[in-house]
Amino acid sequence: MWNRVCSVFVKLTVVSILLFTAVGSCSSGGNGTPGSGGKTGSGGATSSGGKTGSGGATSSGGKTGATTNQGTFAATGSMTVARYCHTATLLPSGKVLIAGGHTGSSSIVMGGGTVASAELYDPSAGTFTATGSMTVARQEHTATLLPNGKVLVAGGYNDDSFTPIAGAEIYDPGSGTFTGAGQMTVGRQDHTATLLPNGTMLVAGGNSITDTEASAELYDQTAGTFTATGTMTTAREGHTATALSNGMVLIAGGQDNNSQVLTSAELYDPSAGTFTATGSMTLGMDSSLGHHAATSLGNGKVLVAPGVVVNADLYDPTAGTFTATGSMTVVEALGFPTATLLGDGNVLVISGVGELYDSTAGTFAATGSIPNKTIYSHTATLLLNGKVLIAGGNVGAAATASASLYE
Repeated sequence: MWNRVCSVFVKLTVVSILLFTAVGSCSSGGNGTPGSGGKTGSGGATSSGGKTGSGGATSSGGKTGATTNQGTFAATGSMTVARYCHTATLLPSGKVLIAGGHTGSSSIVMGGGTVASAELYDPSAGTFTATGSMTVARQEHTATLLPNGKVLVAGGYNDDSFTPIAGAEIYDPGSGTFTGAGQMTVGRQDHTATLLPNGTMLVAGGNSITDTEASAELYDQTAGTFTATGTMTTAREGHTATALSNGMVLIAGGQDNNSQVLTSAELYDPSAGTFTATGSMTLGMDSSLGHHAATSLGNGKVLVAPGVVVNADLYDPTAGTFTATGSMTVVEALGFPTATLLGDGNVLVISGVGELYDSTAGTFAATGSIPNKTIYSHTATLLLNGKVLIAGGNVGAAATASASLYE
C-alpha cells in the first residue's frame, strides 16, 4: 500500500501506525473538471483527485517546449481551512466545492486530522466561504458532479477509525447541505470514480480494510444505490481512471496488494460491464512517491503525466498502446501531480512546479512560478472563465490554506 501524506492507514499494526510518518499519497485530482483523470471521473483533482504509476521513456521532444506563452500564477483568497488530500468540484454555477481532506502536518507526531468541513470558492469575488459540512470526515475520497448538478462524495479514510469508508453522501448546491447517499459494496480509499455517458458512475479499485481491491461498482443516480459490476483484471489502488471519447474508461497504473508498482492498464466497457487488458505504460514510477495524473486530450488520446520522473506517456485508444512523449523540464520528486486540460488543448501539470504540455508539439515548458513552489497533494480546477484554481495542498510537510489562479 502507498505511504501516504493523506493518511497513516497502512497494512500494519496500530503500534506500527503510531510510529509511521507518511510521505504522501492522495490523488492530486478530485476536481470534477477536465484534466485530472485521477479520483474523479468528471475530470479529476483528481479526480479525485491524481495517482500512481508511469511515465514514458525519454523522447527526443525533451526539454524545450514549443509553446510561446506558458502562463502565470497569481494569489487569490485563502481557504477557510488549511487542507490537503481534499477534493475540488466545479459546480454548474461556476463556483468550486472544496470538501474534506487533512489539516495540520503530514507527520503523525505533529498533529492534524481528517476534516468534514467544506467551502465554496467564488471566482467573481475571489473568495472562499464555508458551506455545510459533510456527514463524515474523510480524506482520499472522490467527489463527482452528477448530471442533476449535485455532487456525489464517496469513500475515503478517517484518521479516527483507521478504516476505509463505505458510505457516500450528496452535496446539494441549492441548500448547501450534505445528506447520506447509501453504502458502497465495500469501503475503499485511493479508488477512482468516473461518470459514464449513461449517467451512472463507475467506482473502481482502491484499498479496503484488508486488501487492494479489484472490485468495481456502479452508482445509479435515479435509484440512489451502488451495485457490483465486472472485476478489474488487476487489483490496484492509487491508479487513474480516464473517460475516453468512445465511452470506455482507461484504468492505468497504481500499486498492487504486494506494494508493487503497476505499469499495466485496462479498459472498462460500460455496455458489457467488463474490464479487459490494454497496452502497458512505458515506465513505472517510484513505489513510494510515484502517483501520476492522466487527462484526455482533444484528439482522444490520454496524457499520462509523471510524478517523480520527467518522462510522460500518451495512450492511443485506437491502437491500444502507450508511447513516450516529451519530457518535463524539471520534477521536484514530490509526486502527486495534477494534469488539467486547458481551453486551448494544452495541459497544465503541477507537481511541485508548473509545466505546460503542448499537445501539438508533444513538448513541455516551464510555467511562471507558483506562489507555493513546493505544493503537492493539492487540487487544480478549470474554471468557467478559463483560469485554473490551485487550492490547498501540502507545503513543507504541512497543510496550506492558500490558493492561486493560473492563466
